[in-house]
Amino acid sequence: MKQNVYIAGVGMTRFGKHIDRGLKSLTIEAIDQALKDAGIAAGDLQAAYMGNAAAGTIVGQVCVPGEVALREMGIGRIPVVNIENACASASTAFNQACTLVTAGLYDVVLATGAEKLYHQDKLKTFSVFTGAVDVENYDGVVQQVLDRAGAAGMQLDMDGAGAKRSVFMDIYAAMALEHMSRYGTTQGQFAAVSAKNSYHGSLNPRAQYREALTVEQVLAAPEIAYPLTLPMCSPIGDGAAAVVLVSERKARQLGLVNPVKVASSVLRSGWDPVEGLSIAETCAREAYEEAGVGPEDLSCIELHDASAPSELIYYEQLGLCAKGEGGRFVEEGHSRLGGRVPVNTSGGLLRKGHPIGATGVAQIVELTEQLRGQAGNRQVDGARVALAENGGGYINGDAAALVVSILTR
Repeated sequence: MKQNVYIAGVGMTRFGKHIDRGLKSLTIEAIDQALKDAGIAAGDLQAAYMGNAAAGTIVGQVCVPGEVALREMGIGRIPVVNIENACASASTAFNQACTLVTAGLYDVVLATGAEKLYHQDKLKTFSVFTGAVDVENYDGVVQQVLDRAGAAGMQLDMDGAGAKRSVFMDIYAAMALEHMSRYGTTQGQFAAVSAKNSYHGSLNPRAQYREALTVEQVLAAPEIAYPLTLPMCSPIGDGAAAVVLVSERKARQLGLVNPVKVASSVLRSGWDPVEGLSIAETCAREAYEEAGVGPEDLSCIELHDASAPSELIYYEQLGLCAKGEGGRFVEEGHSRLGGRVPVNTSGGLLRKGHPIGATGVAQIVELTEQLRGQAGNRQVDGARVALAENGGGYINGDAAALVVSILTR
């Protein structure tokens, strides 16, 4: 929907392997930063939307992860809504927080995403991803993925899916094979996405991985599920991010000068479309219309590159280029810093990391800093309009949930 919300403060932990820290500790760090950035006290918060996907599985904290973190900070009384929506959990929390402010119900709302994914039992971690499909029809999901690859003229070996790797890597491999068959996209073009994001991540002190890779290094890395090699797959991680959202009236009271505005934020669940549009295309079209902009107006983008092929395909679905031209788009440098529209300047999920319940708000943190001119070595010159896209889950060939938000300065 069309939004009228302003971002007063942002905060984020470094993403990575935080074995010695609990979920509360990470959550509190991000919220503290956001409150200080906004220049407000915890007591000014009127509501909180808390995104998390895996706490019940990984740390055993079910039902009230948001409340336990906030109470540790001395924050109570306010409405606290815990949001679980697969990899779109945090972006859903952000969308709902924005909507309540736009509706005039609150003036100051917190949106947070936090996650712990590392566990000594890797099967527990992989089970989180397996649970993001229809578990009562898991065999049917596997067959759909195999059929998708088969229709592209390739056989996909799913031995080890869900046990040695996330089943989503097989889903993304099938999507990649389909794109290669239909448009002639090459494995090297997928590798170019990973190499580009590794360069961006090398400039981000909060990224999980800071090493810059070449296309050749990406291609030479261990294979996960053809055509995906290890750097083409997002890593698991721990981390948290937070955003303080305020109404126009509150922004004036705080004296915010030229603040970042949330112009639109669209949340949809997947469906079986008859018109052939994906959930991402539908959300993007709505978000553009409500914000009064188009893809040609975008200064920078953070999108859901859970795999390198995902980013390349989203170029096309977000309208950055025509269908089938995503490979050429990345090869020609259009999505790199200095290019036409830099994508995933944070390093993306591939290099910044992907603590799934935190990812959506982390995207907003990066874009806010870009629009404020605070992104340091990875700053996009003259950034004025930014887009965040974050999807999660998989049902019948598409994302189960997806959010597209547009920020302006």
